[in-house]
Amino acid sequence: MELAYYADYAVRLVNTEEPVRNKDSLTSVEAVRDLFGHSQQAARRATDADVTRFRSVRTRLRAIFEAADSGDETLAVDLLNSLLLEFPVSPQISGHEARKDDGRPDWHMHLAEHPSNVTAGYAATASMGLAYHLTEHGADRLGLCQAPPCRNAYLDTSTNRSRRYCSDRCATRANVAAYRARKRLETERSAGTGRTAENAQDTTAPTDR
Repeated sequence: MELAYYADYAVRLVNTEEPVRNKDSLTSVEAVRDLFGHSQQAARRATDADVTRFRSVRTRLRAIFEAADSGDETLAVDLLNSLLLEFPVSPQISGHEARKDDGRPDWHMHLAEHPSNVTAGYAATASMGLAYHLTEHGADRLGLCQAPPCRNAYLDTSTNRSRRYCSDRCATRANVAAYRARKRLETERSAGTGRTAENAQDTTAPTDR
């Protein structure tokens, strides 16, 4: 598994909460387990106590995205380093049971965490993945959706650093809102121009004698 993949762990956890909408889907141990995706062995170890612990890590991960999104790279790195120190990992070469066409193992880097609980393991994986993404692509590649009221986190992998939204849905919604705002402005300007023309006619009209 490539290190870049692990960065999505951070995004996945951060986006379980929508602060502006006051929504939180991380309310049960089942929700915690869902975050692990295909890693069912780790998911099975989750307990109710992990719900609170996951929320704490989520707050710290969101703070990293917020710092990066606001342009404060130093703060983003400091916050991420704090997580890396608290939740360390050991990189290892792994082949699992995957085999190439020639029968040789498909060797790749794997993060071996040694957690005291499920939250620590997830936090270690998410932090390392996020650190890889930040150092490989830059802190400005960690973003928060610009389509109000959504503030979901995303990883910008565009070639020209142009991503501003967490999904196509939010991009479409923002474009529609911008279009409607332009049309309203055009209508208001047209109405204002019409009133100005009427006023001009009134002031230049001949007076009765």
